[in-house]
Amino acid sequence: MSGPVPSRARVYTDVNTHRPREYWDYESHVVEWGNQDDYQLVRKLGRGKYSEVFEAINITNNEKVVVKILKSRTPALVFEHVNNTDFKQLYQTLTDYDIRFYMYEILKALDYCHSMGIMHRDVKPHNVMID
Repeated sequence: MSGPVPSRARVYTDVNTHRPREYWDYESHVVEWGNQDDYQLVRKLGRGKYSEVFEAINITNNEKVVVKILKSRTPALVFEHVNNTDFKQLYQTLTDYDIRFYMYEILKALDYCHSMGIMHRDVKPHNVMID
């Protein structure tokens, strides 16, 4: 990658040009992978176009986690487990005020991501977690 690409955005157009190369040049980032043998899969939670997601246990400390196994066969990603309600059930119980509140919070979070030079690219109800 030769450098930042000019942006047509009206805000945060050059946010990454003010950061060091290692901040935005993800292709040169070296990932330090942990030991996948520390995790035991419990049950499948879901799947997407590029991955499958499982509830798992860290057998070294008995902590409940979520493991995302990418179809590209790279090592799996391990995340904190969050008590999440299925969005199809949750959305039926939300009031108009609740929906406006959560929408505002999502927009604030996206604005923060953009201000840090990060684009989500997959914002949808299923990817919003409410604990």
